[in-house]
Amino acid sequence: MSSNKVSLSLPVIDFSNSDLKPSNPTWGLLKSQVRKAAEEYGCFQVLFNKIPEQLQKSMNQASEELFQLPLETKQLNVSEKPFHGYLGSSSSAMSLYESLAIVEPDIYNKVETTFTNVLYPQGNTELSKILHSFSETVLELDKIVRRMIVESFGVEKYLDEHMNSTYYFLRVAKYKAPETTEKITGLRAHTDKNTISIFYQNQVDGLEIQSRNGDWIPIMFSPDSFLVLIGESLNAWTNGRLCSPYHRVMLSGNKPRYSASFFSVPKDGYIIKALEELVDEDHPLLYKPFDYSDYLKRRFADDVKIKSVPPLKSYFGS
Repeated sequence: MSSNKVSLSLPVIDFSNSDLKPSNPTWGLLKSQVRKAAEEYGCFQVLFNKIPEQLQKSMNQASEELFQLPLETKQLNVSEKPFHGYLGSSSSAMSLYESLAIVEPDIYNKVETTFTNVLYPQGNTELSKILHSFSETVLELDKIVRRMIVESFGVEKYLDEHMNSTYYFLRVAKYKAPETTEKITGLRAHTDKNTISIFYQNQVDGLEIQSRNGDWIPIMFSPDSFLVLIGESLNAWTNGRLCSPYHRVMLSGNKPRYSASFFSVPKDGYIIKALEELVDEDHPLLYKPFDYSDYLKRRFADDVKIKSVPPLKSYFGS
């Protein structure tokens, strides 16, 4: 595995100032770019100027304020589902990282009752509005990308089933400033288990993507840019046509990094299986059908296999 190469960069796809509808000729052009990037890298940057500057500032401020709460308050963010509540650790592997999860942030009442009012018993309507407004906009981006992917494979008959197979959650994270000029690990290399992940951050970089040949590509964000990343579930659904890349966070300097990650996640009990149209002699079946909820629990309980072969193959390789 080679070291970082700053000269490498991910594809950047411009969704700004476009009437992004399937009837628009621009749709077809962008769709082909999305498909190519998802096949080659498993991710790409998107320019998407639908979030007003004031909402960007409000989202960054809200993230900072959330992590100023006492630890015992942040730990009230709990869930029976793995990875769906507060994460933080005093271990050396995660000493810089902590995060909070908002399940179904696209539903305002869910934000208020299951997140905001738990951390702020006196209420914080402004926070709820910020998280909900931000999530609604990113959800629009998620739907556009997923529709483009489905159309690119010519399997539109599965579009409704695919879009209805997921729910959403938002994770806001803080990475403490490492106070060093040398890069250290803020979040170790891993693949995402879900369908699609969309990342947004303040102006402190650190996210890196591993290319197919093992190079690590640093991601440089602009205020209107997002990183769209293919999760293992979509990788399996497309029978490996789209890759799910390893990614990590490497930090240096004296400024904390704040990020927001928006995930589309298979619903409880949803069985993920490769589309029969995408299995043939040149593309043999890669994974057995699996229950996403079961996979999530097993990944949470068993950390050993994650460090060797790609996790999905370790559990469900055909």
